[in-house]
Parts: sequence; structure tokens; C-alpha cells
Amino acid sequence: MENFEAPENRQFVTALARGLELLRCFRPDSAELSNQLLARRSGLPRPTVSRLTYTLRTLGYLDYDPDSGKYRLGPGVLALGYATLAGVELRDVAKPHMERLAEATGVSVSLGRRDRYSMVYLENTRASRGTLTLGLGVGDRIPLMTTAMGRAYMCALPEAGREALLGSLRRAFPHEWEHFAPRWEMAQRDYAEYGCCFSFGDWHEDIHGVGAAIPYGPGHQIYGFNCGGPAFRLTRRYMMDEVAPRLREMTQALIDSRAPAAAPGGARELRTRAAA
Repeated sequence: MENFEAPENRQFVTALARGLELLRCFRPDSAELSNQLLARRSGLPRPTVSRLTYTLRTLGYLDYDPDSGKYRLGPGVLALGYATLAGVELRDVAKPHMERLAEATGVSVSLGRRDRYSMVYLENTRASRGTLTLGLGVGDRIPLMTTAMGRAYMCALPEAGREALLGSLRRAFPHEWEHFAPRWEMAQRDYAEYGCCFSFGDWHEDIHGVGAAIPYGPGHQIYGFNCGGPAFRLTRRYMMDEVAPRLREMTQALIDSRAPAAAPGGARELRTRAAA
């Protein structure tokens, strides 16, 4: 269970957690895995992995190929994924707003939510004109610490949740933290001044991005938005002067659409800056 801090709580079921962690071992670039590879990736003993894969196969969450001796994710996992997307109200509400923003600015616009130390794309839209894109889609992950969406997400968290997450990041990534810390300070200043966070080559040297985050829906979950693309087209000035204000307008429109259901007092409100 790499980079995962299991809570010290009697309610936490370790056996269930191990089975779910095994499913996380499958990735787009390694869709088929043997028990040996699963044991190596999960850090679990081979006998434990064998029992878990048998159970998951029986329940329909894994398929098994007897010729290769490898497993792949089964239809049960796919059903859960579609049920997850169907339950995200913001995805349908935000889609037309994202499409208009993409067409107006020529950027890729994405919606995501945190999963551990990553943001997972729930929706993505691109301009119809011939614009180079990032090649990312629904289900893809981007890191929390180095992306505009991830930084905006952390800025939008209630203080207690934010401090807990930062502490976990510091423990999980001690070497990266030294590089991240000054950029996190800058991200907080940007969020206070612009209502957005930026990533100019921090995640990938050729990618520029601007991100914002809002609480939305039942439980006021925090969702992140990201506008990004190739740095040679989307200059720092263009992202700050043209894209960021439009992204703020979009997120504010989404907040206003649920005006009666305001965010709880602990969450930071989206800060908007008057147009110059």
C-alpha cells in the first residue's frame, strides 16, 4: 500500500483495504498482471495475493487468462466507474461552461477530484479548432503538488483538511517537499490575489496551466478545474490575463447556480478580482 497512511481506527477493515489496493495495481500501461507482479506492486505476500485475486475474480472484479496466467480488471470495476461518473452532478452542469471556455481560449479544460495524492479527471473538453492538447482524458491522473488544479484544490480546502493533507504530503514525499514548499507559498498568494493557481512548467516543462476549485453538491465536495496546454502557445501572460479571468467567471457562474446551497463556513470562498 505505497504512499497510503491507513487510519488507526477499529472501524478500518484491513482485509477489504488489501483487496481494493490490489485493484489499484492495474494501470493503463499495465492492464494485465500476474499474482507475482501484483505481490511485488502491492507489497503483499504471494499467498495473500492469491486468495484476494480468487475472491475478486469470483465477484467479477477481475478476469483471468489461463494461457498467460494473468489477471485484468473485470466488468464489475467498469460498472463502479460509470456509477461514480453518473453520481457527479457537477460533471453535467459544468460541461457546457467548459466547452465555451475551451472555444474562447483555445485551451483544454478539465474537471477533477482528488484521489490520495493525485487529481483524477472526471471530464475533459477541448476546442474544436486545431489546437494541440495534452492528450489526457477521463480517468487520467495528474499530481497534486505540481499542477495548477492540484494546488487550487488544496487552497480551497477547509484549513483543518488542508493542514492534514500537507502533513501527509510532507511525510510521503520528503525529497520533493523542499522543492514544493516555496511554490506552495506562491500558490497561496496567487489564489488570494487572482482566485486561481498557476503551474508554469512545474509539472512538465512544456505545459502551462491555470486552476481553480469550488465546493459543490452534496457534502460540498471540492472539485478542481484546470485550463492547460503547450507552453509555446499559451504564454504566462496569456494564461494570467486572458484564461484566468474567464476561468474565474466560469467557476463563479457554477457557484451562483447553487446559490441557496452555500459552502460551509470552513471552506474558503472563491476570491474574484475586479477586471482591470
